[in-house]
Amino acid sequence: MARTLEDLNASDLLQPRLLRRAIRQAELKGYRLDHVNTDRTRSDLETLFLAIVHHHALPHPEVNVKLGRWTVDFLWPAQRVVVETDFFAYHRGSVAFGDDHARDLDLRSAGYTVLRYDDVQLEAEPIRVATDVSRALRGACAA
Repeated sequence: MARTLEDLNASDLLQPRLLRRAIRQAELKGYRLDHVNTDRTRSDLETLFLAIVHHHALPHPEVNVKLGRWTVDFLWPAQRVVVETDFFAYHRGSVAFGDDHARDLDLRSAGYTVLRYDDVQLEAEPIRVATDVSRALRGACAA
């Protein structure tokens, strides 16, 4: 699997978003991808958020890490800041809605600042998102 993904990465056979999707699916299936470059994201929305972080020179977060019983999209552990990115289509059901709110409450109760952005905000207002994350990171350092 890893060799196939490396070969696809070196070619122009797949659109970048399809290659990222194939890498994510292989990771989720448990394949070892030691030599395949990956940003550990699980969606194009998470990739977009990382691009915003990079473009605005924000500190690089940990990506898709376990925090207690939850896996969070992005974590700055020293500042205790978490960012979750949501597509409306995937978070509109009652189970996802309830899980999102339970995760937020658990993390806030443990002293984390939880920021949540949807696809529209990330695509249409990247500067506002970057400013909001920057403010949370600075605020956490001042506390």
